[in-house]
Amino acid sequence: MNNIIYNRFRIAKLSWLVVLTFVAAPINAQDFFNPKLLELGKTNKDKINLSRFESGGQVPGTYRVDILLEGRVVDSRDVVFFLGKDNTGKENLQPCLSVDLLKNFGVKTDIFPALKPVEGSQCANIAAIPQASAEFIFSSQQLVISVPQAALLHMPRGYVPSTKWDEGISALLLNYSFNGSQNSVRGDYGQNNNNQFLNLRPGMNLGAWRLRNYSTWSRDSNGEDKWNTVYSYAQRDIIGLNSQLILGDSSSPSDIFDSVPFRGMQVASDDEMLPESLRGYAPVIRGIARSNAQVIVRQNGYNIYQSYVAPGAFEITDMYPTGSSGDLQVTIKESDGSEQHSTIPFASLPVLQREGRVKYSITGGQYRAYSNNVEKTPFGQITGIYGLPYDITLYGGNQMSSKYQSLAFGIGKNMGDFGALSSDMTQAWSTLKDDKKTTGQSWRLRYSKNVIETGTNFAIAGYRYSTDGFYGLQEVLDSYRDWNAWLPERRRNRAEMLLNQRLGSDFGALSFNLVNEDYWDSQRRMQSIGLGYNNNWGGISYSLNYSYNRYARGYSSSSDRRIERDQIVAFNISVPLDRWLSNTRVNYGLNSSQRGSTTNTLGINGSLLDDKNLSWSLQQGYSSKGEGNSGQAHIDYRGTYGEFSTGYGYDRYARRINYGIQGGIVAHADGITLGQPLGETVALVKATGAAGVSVNNQTGVKTDFRGYTLVPYVSPYRENDISLDTETLANDVDLSLTNSTVVPTRGAVVKADFDVRVGNRVLMTLRLPGSGAVPFGAIATQTSSDTDSASIVGDRGEVYLTGLPEKGSLFVQWGARVTEQCQVDYQLEHQPEQNVSRINALCHLNN
Repeated sequence: MNNIIYNRFRIAKLSWLVVLTFVAAPINAQDFFNPKLLELGKTNKDKINLSRFESGGQVPGTYRVDILLEGRVVDSRDVVFFLGKDNTGKENLQPCLSVDLLKNFGVKTDIFPALKPVEGSQCANIAAIPQASAEFIFSSQQLVISVPQAALLHMPRGYVPSTKWDEGISALLLNYSFNGSQNSVRGDYGQNNNNQFLNLRPGMNLGAWRLRNYSTWSRDSNGEDKWNTVYSYAQRDIIGLNSQLILGDSSSPSDIFDSVPFRGMQVASDDEMLPESLRGYAPVIRGIARSNAQVIVRQNGYNIYQSYVAPGAFEITDMYPTGSSGDLQVTIKESDGSEQHSTIPFASLPVLQREGRVKYSITGGQYRAYSNNVEKTPFGQITGIYGLPYDITLYGGNQMSSKYQSLAFGIGKNMGDFGALSSDMTQAWSTLKDDKKTTGQSWRLRYSKNVIETGTNFAIAGYRYSTDGFYGLQEVLDSYRDWNAWLPERRRNRAEMLLNQRLGSDFGALSFNLVNEDYWDSQRRMQSIGLGYNNNWGGISYSLNYSYNRYARGYSSSSDRRIERDQIVAFNISVPLDRWLSNTRVNYGLNSSQRGSTTNTLGINGSLLDDKNLSWSLQQGYSSKGEGNSGQAHIDYRGTYGEFSTGYGYDRYARRINYGIQGGIVAHADGITLGQPLGETVALVKATGAAGVSVNNQTGVKTDFRGYTLVPYVSPYRENDISLDTETLANDVDLSLTNSTVVPTRGAVVKADFDVRVGNRVLMTLRLPGSGAVPFGAIATQTSSDTDSASIVGDRGEVYLTGLPEKGSLFVQWGARVTEQCQVDYQLEHQPEQNVSRINALCHLNN
């Protein structure tokens, strides 16, 4: 009996499944939201219109979107969307993009004539490209364009089309840096002294032109002032040639010949106009100070950098580029009056170019010596580098002057796993002042290699040999002075190397640098060696550095020879104290010099304030050989209007107070904006009315009282995203967009403009006369606002609005008919205790 009942139950269950299958078969699986669920009463019935939002649709209009092509963002802009059909025949929002814009994105528009818009329209027919599509993803505000690979030009990684490059606004600029010190000598170790150093870099931008000057001023303890002008020039892009035009003071490129300062004209390739994947090198200055010391950096005879450091190893990474080449001569002035001298090689890597790439320079003008006693001899220089197949590069050049001529030829080879090598020879004909004409040759070999598997990187490894009769252009022209002929020392051999070696993720890294030179007919020798090791373990960082500098000076006889040498070893360890004090570290250092004493130092440093823009340090030390105690304290503040620093140091010989201020000033059409020290290319943030707003990833950079600020460093010819920190906005300020993308040209001041809504934040409940709430999905637009902002009404007639004035009106629409529109006139009451005001408002129908 039970089996019979069980079998009947199985048959009934199977029958119901069959019936449900046939009933459900024709049902459409599309999601559907019943508007009746939003009806709040009889008076609100039939007024809810959600048709425009069904199936993810949106209202046609203008939207700010990121445009993606083949997975990468190619632009961010306002795009007009209209209701149309895609390639599948489905009706949805379609973008209005011009043919020129598609061409800028890399689409081969020339092979698709049907892309041309119909008469009276500006919108390209994207459907003319087979299998192409454009999808608007409203939730992420992205327009995703898909185009077959055959219809796209090949774009290298990091490519930004020149049509997006922004020459920036017209502006006056001033970069300034002032520092000084007051030294009080202790005992009989000399006299009290003080000195000041001022660095000024004024400039003007006018369209594509950049006018720049670089001047320095110094004053010693005797009150003697000295002005130096490092350069003055006008510069602009030549986009069609990927080059820069310079009129005025500059230095010739150092790819083939040694760099020579000149006053005249130069047209030269600019590698930064190329994508990142097709291009650079810059030196870092490292050294070891035995005491509280002053560091001076010279290049081509000019003093280009000056700062103060504590005892121990130091790094200088913020030196402003001078636009020239040439070894950096580093002088470390110790507190006891002694000096250390070292040379940092500033040389180029092996001369290599990609296949088909041409790099060139044409220079003409007068030789610009740092001494006014040297004749301003005219000269010219031409260089060219060309990439051939099989990873081979040919290069050469010519230097011409009434007193000097030279020809150079070289070849470079990318050897794959064995690195890159270039070799060249220069033949020179020289006529020194009051001397006969000589002939000589110079051979040069350069090598670089990055071994990823072993973490080895030869940044530079070079060797140069010159014959007895070889002179460089600068050496010959320097001999033509006002007084008796000056015979330059002729360099015979030069070897240089920069090496970095990683020892694995747990064992740190080694660094090594070497410069070794000797000269013809002279006892002069120069050798500078640096060796360093650094590592991190559990947040603890430590380093060991060794420095050896040897200078031999004298003439032909060994009896005139004078040798200066010094060896310094430094050990440093830094331990975080975040468990007890946030953003604070304690440091210990050991510093031992062959010519001096051994110093032990213990210090603490950290950062304060919300942006960590106030840094501080305290250090106490003790030295052997009767040197006694030493110490230093330092504070540095990076703020909206500049950077300020001060410090105090003392040892056996002297007490020193040093101070400094640096920053940038930009005068533009909207006024004057102060900021932190400026790089070559800067961005001007305009967020009118939004004061005190922080710029993300920029320490201490905030908008001033007007809503302006300067982003001191942006990359030329690259997309730079500048965003504001919304957590620092005032209660009455909102931004329609928090991010702005700029693509500046070299030296430009580009404007990053933000749409700011300053006013009240209001949650307003909208009611219709005698019929309940305004329908869900209605659009409320601020008619009394300068900005075109709109908000969607919620299910109980509530709408959130920002930037509202105390008194105004709203236009509300939920359909195409006049009876589906109304207007609100409102008056806000002052509610200081609330960030968001809540009011009820009556919406009058437009009959």
